[in-house]
Amino acid sequence: MRIHKGDRVQVLQGKDKGKTGEVMFALPRQDKVIVEGVNIAKRHQRATNATMQGGIIDKDMPLHVSSVAIICSKCGPTRIGYRFDDQGVKHRVCKKCGGNL
Repeated sequence: MRIHKGDRVQVLQGKDKGKTGEVMFALPRQDKVIVEGVNIAKRHQRATNATMQGGIIDKDMPLHVSSVAIICSKCGPTRIGYRFDDQGVKHRVCKKCGGNL
């Protein structure tokens, strides 16, 4: 999976199309990511002991990784490629401008 935790991404499809946010969690086994402030659902939460109050909470739900695109600082939403440097270290690069991500 090419999108990692901490990446700035833009949503490409769905009810939150066009919104941007930071990836909080990456779920590679399910090919999903959880983006901060995107795809929010209301969930009923039961009170647990004395630590948490029950009620209706807003919860960030996972999005499929194909529904988001990483944002390059120079050219905006783009796809990700890979390039090896002289020492053989793998780097993620922007497919549009070729710059490092």
